[in-house]
Amino acid sequence: MKVIICGAGQVGWQIARHLSGERNDVTVVDMNADLVRRATETLDVQGVVGFASYPDVLERAGARDADMIIAATHSDEVNMVTCQVAHSVFSITRKIARLRAQSYLDAIYADLYQSGHMPIDVVISPEKEVAEAALQRLASPSAFDTESFMDGGAQLLGVALDPDCPVLNTPLRQLNELFSTLRAIVVGVRREGRLFVPEPEDQLFAADEIYVFTHSDDVNRALDIFGKSTRRQERVVIIGGGAVGLAVAQALENQTHRVRAKMIERDLPRAEAAADTLERTIVLNGDGMDLDLLEEADIANADAVLAVTDDDKTNLLAAVRAKQAGCGMAIALVNDPTLVPLMGALDIDAHINPRATTVSSILRHIRHGRVRQIYSIGDAEAEMIEAQVLSTSPLAGRLIRDIDFPEGVLVGAVMKDRRILKPTGDLRVEEGDVIALFAMTKDVPEVERLLQVSIDFF
Repeated sequence: MKVIICGAGQVGWQIARHLSGERNDVTVVDMNADLVRRATETLDVQGVVGFASYPDVLERAGARDADMIIAATHSDEVNMVTCQVAHSVFSITRKIARLRAQSYLDAIYADLYQSGHMPIDVVISPEKEVAEAALQRLASPSAFDTESFMDGGAQLLGVALDPDCPVLNTPLRQLNELFSTLRAIVVGVRREGRLFVPEPEDQLFAADEIYVFTHSDDVNRALDIFGKSTRRQERVVIIGGGAVGLAVAQALENQTHRVRAKMIERDLPRAEAAADTLERTIVLNGDGMDLDLLEEADIANADAVLAVTDDDKTNLLAAVRAKQAGCGMAIALVNDPTLVPLMGALDIDAHINPRATTVSSILRHIRHGRVRQIYSIGDAEAEMIEAQVLSTSPLAGRLIRDIDFPEGVLVGAVMKDRRILKPTGDLRVEEGDVIALFAMTKDVPEVERLLQVSIDFF
């Protein structure tokens, strides 16, 4: 499939990395010649330097015979015009745009994106994706990473194991026997910086970071087994009143379970706008690193602090200051992946990577249809893939033990007729089932072959 990616920043680069690795014909377009050069030198892609929405630039990028265009520049308007030009001039079939401004995303303006108006097939909102990720972190406070699958019936949890974890030095096979009714599988382990798919005889050690795929009803039990608290978050302090902070606060206000939220925003007009929009959330104007202001927000009694300003370093420092002031849990929004290794040393419990959430969302829409969901893990090291099993798939009609999965692939769960089942060797995978697979990036092409899914079947 021929794909044009407009924008060679972190999101565009990661998408290009995924698609070129799956032997697609990828062209990257960006005004920054250095970013284009970086993409062409490190990835198997072509590059064009120029303004993404200009017809002559898209022509040079091969838009005449392109199957898809992904507009992920830093400008909403450029992304929108790029999709319009791709549709009107080049008749490109599928158009995806990343839009940040919330006004463009309001449901009452949904008609804007019809083919007769502004023809965009899929709109990706980084702020909305990040807000949802933040809410998931708050819902599973003991997990450093979490994502929903199978229509909310299953969860992927990232759990850091402490020295007092009760199941250390126990082979995974024995864990499955001890907790036979627990619908949860350890699908990935990061040890000393290396992520791998564990074998049944592998043991877990202190400081391991594990990925557990579990039935949503068994989340608390799974966390308890790995020595993690499942206490509900009732008092939350949000530092940052921008689009992400506002979306999180509104979602918390709409939850049936009452959460007492307070927001700290440095910019006075933005703080006033947030106060006018929110109904039950207390909005304080000031610096989120100011100890007096944190005390006014009663940070010592807060269950969690969520630092979601536009600046990574501010988020890290605010999270550290809140933890030192007595807050039970700190979550920081971090764009720069090189800062992530600092989390443990700074005693920050979890982080949200906007680029990773956006990349996962775009991949989910690219691998349209039978692949229902994808979550990118780490620095594109692995993916959690949820897909429907087709009649043509080598998986259909076979027992799990008889399927020749690559070494870097593990089944997390199988959903049959809305029932989510723990994978066992004698479970038969049938046509129409939904299967969740944890796959190291190098094995993703083989997974797609097993699923008989390619991304060019629209």
